[in-house]
Amino acid sequence: MTNQLFKVKPFDQLIAESQSNSSGLKRALTATNLVTLGIGAIIGAGIFVLTGEVSANYAGPAIILSFIVAALACAAAGLCYAELTSMIPISGSAYTYAYATIGEFFAWIIGWVLIVEYLFAASTVSVGWSGYIVSLLGNMGIHLPTSLTTAPIVYNDLTNGFEMVKGGIINVPAIFIIFLVTVLLITGVKESARFNNIIVAIKLTVIIAFILAGVFFINSANWQPFIPENTGTFGHFGISGIFRGAAVIFFAYIGFDAVSTAALESKNPQRDLPIGILGSLLICTVLYILVGLVLTGIVPYTQLGVPDPIAVGVDAVPQLKWLSPLIKIGAVAGLSSVILVMLMGQPRIFFTMAKDGLLPPVFTKVHPRFKTPATSTIIVGVLAMCLAGFFPIGVLSKLVSLGTLLAFASVCLAILILRKKQPDAKRPFKTPFSPYVPIFGILCSIGVTLFLNLYAWIAMGAWLTIGLAVYFLYGKQHSKLNLEVAK
Repeated sequence: MTNQLFKVKPFDQLIAESQSNSSGLKRALTATNLVTLGIGAIIGAGIFVLTGEVSANYAGPAIILSFIVAALACAAAGLCYAELTSMIPISGSAYTYAYATIGEFFAWIIGWVLIVEYLFAASTVSVGWSGYIVSLLGNMGIHLPTSLTTAPIVYNDLTNGFEMVKGGIINVPAIFIIFLVTVLLITGVKESARFNNIIVAIKLTVIIAFILAGVFFINSANWQPFIPENTGTFGHFGISGIFRGAAVIFFAYIGFDAVSTAALESKNPQRDLPIGILGSLLICTVLYILVGLVLTGIVPYTQLGVPDPIAVGVDAVPQLKWLSPLIKIGAVAGLSSVILVMLMGQPRIFFTMAKDGLLPPVFTKVHPRFKTPATSTIIVGVLAMCLAGFFPIGVLSKLVSLGTLLAFASVCLAILILRKKQPDAKRPFKTPFSPYVPIFGILCSIGVTLFLNLYAWIAMGAWLTIGLAVYFLYGKQHSKLNLEVAK
């Protein structure tokens, strides 16, 4: 039994799968498509929401240091992802790499954790999208009833409990955007990528416009003190606040790993996947830092603890009010692309796990015309709509960061293992300064998890318990690798 649980998928088999066209998926994505997919996944709630929360409650103007700390952790993981995707260009992300290095059992755990990252992130962000679109429609004189824009129950972070929402029945806008994105993803990956390119262009234009216009109205007095004194509560301002802010802001960076899930649909995966991962991470880091500088420069950080900090920033400067509607449009576009990339990544992880026999074969079905994993896309879409429309997602949103950090740590570990087991394997891209960069990535990822609250760990424990039940009742019995061992 132990041999079955920890048996790794043969490296030669993975290479053969990556070179085969038997998946039925269409190779249509270029390096540019992959970079924009990464940007589409990264720039969303992080830049339009978390910049305000972190500057007001954790780091003050030193939010840029929080961005840099989080970026360093992500960069280490990103470099490891780049090497692995160039070696093993197969959909499945961290799940595939774990299967090749630390065995099936841990691969299943990572795959199950990735569901938290992609599925729950899409549901969480769709609720944020709903809030912005309701606000935008309200500015146009269109007011939607609370009963159709709010879930019946919510999670209260202050009381750590569930509460009924007066008048709340269902969040229709959140369900609507997931439905639209699901339909788009079914019709084709190339069409989805084109739509994502347009959305990314819109939100980048808005963000750059804010930076270029806002820089002329910076008041350097708003940056004083740059690192506010610690308030006495651990993690609020001071040096500890910078690191606490980095843990919160880490959510802003998740998504670049979603590029690796498109491996089987990339035209030249060994070259283009590293470009997509590292290119999108670099561009977004620079934009995050510039937005943080401008935002805290035009508005005192104490005023930014709101859901729409950039809108507050432009409203505080009369000469920038013309940007206000554009900011909301950019936020809607930004959140839309995050939903798209998250819902694109999850079915492809299911696809890979099902190909290995760990999930039912229904997840491997490819649409005969569109060449997309249509069945799994529909299943994921329906689940996401249920989560977004009816269930509280306060705890689920915290699970996203925890799940991502665990996946990042496993990818960094995979590099260390493969360098020992497969020293002569072809590596079109090599992680520099190994083993120091992978070790740094592991320490950073695990370290950041220590700043997440206890409820995230409890919820993750419950989620993993369900996952283990699924594995031992189904996955282990149908695993193609285990069936080969039993022969």
